[in-house]
Amino acid sequence: MNLQLEIPTLTNQFDYFPGTRYMGSKNKIIGDLWKVLKTYKFESFYDAFAGSNIVGYFMKCQGKKVISNDFMAMSYHTANAIIENSFVQLETSEIDFLINRDNSNNFISKKFKDLYFSDSDNHFLDQVRANIELLDNKYKKSIALASLSRACIKKRPRGIFTFVGHRYDDGRKDLRDSLKEHFLNNVNIFNEAVFDNSMENESNNQLTQNMNINADLVYLDPPYFSPKSDNDYVRRYHFVEGLVRNWEGLEIQENTKTKKFKSYKSPFSNKSEAYNEFEKLFNKFKDSIIAVSYSSNSLPTKEELIDILKNFKKNVSVQEIDHTYSFGTQSHKIGNENNRVKEYLFIAS
Repeated sequence: MNLQLEIPTLTNQFDYFPGTRYMGSKNKIIGDLWKVLKTYKFESFYDAFAGSNIVGYFMKCQGKKVISNDFMAMSYHTANAIIENSFVQLETSEIDFLINRDNSNNFISKKFKDLYFSDSDNHFLDQVRANIELLDNKYKKSIALASLSRACIKKRPRGIFTFVGHRYDDGRKDLRDSLKEHFLNNVNIFNEAVFDNSMENESNNQLTQNMNINADLVYLDPPYFSPKSDNDYVRRYHFVEGLVRNWEGLEIQENTKTKKFKSYKSPFSNKSEAYNEFEKLFNKFKDSIIAVSYSSNSLPTKEELIDILKNFKKNVSVQEIDHTYSFGTQSHKIGNENNRVKEYLFIAS
């Protein structure tokens, strides 16, 4: 194994990452991941299931060429705003335009009335979402959409949309601030997160199995199948994903309380397809270093995943991250040992 000289992180730049409580985010273990990954020689990094984008942004801060991809549009726009984008920011005049230009859009006010936000917040979302379409730069649009997405997540109890109303209101200031206040704050946050690492970074919004990417190191963190947990990102974030997509091409399920849309099909949603998909992914990236983040409650099992990796790579190692956490915050799950998982990092080279 060739040891790699560590490139110093750009001065405190990673501190500007706009973190959230996004499901599966690696914010608490990013340092542990880097301790392992930095011992491998790579200049290009493919984040195939980008999610919160914290890993991709961290790698950009390390001076790597980052290729980001996620099937969720909300993830893509975050990556487009602060990973692919190196220079563009939203200007004060454009922010004023977004929040002050009147328009007749009222889709959210009617469709989601009394579900997640107040009438005034819904009106604000309608107005800003329509005005974003009038911006003439794709990075400016992504900054605005990412800011609006994070505003909605910050404003919601638990940051999710699996329930209506505010029964999990814990009194946080985030729940008291208006969406307008959240949005303005987040525009500043995303503007500050924009920087140039002298690489041509990329953001994509595709199914990973349809992407043909060449990179020195491929990082895989898919929504794993588990009989003990729910890996459906759409169910948690359907409102924000719909907002970003403007609900275009999405089938809203009118019979549901949450007015969610029909979930995207995922090969990791059932046991048999999950095994086959790992085989396909490892074969696709067999010429790259493969890193896989994994949880102990997932299928395939740790031993099965090692066996699959060994079909394609000679050297396979597993690092147990010293971080045990409990997923699920419902009262019946707290303290349930079945919901305590360990984090693994597989490296195949």
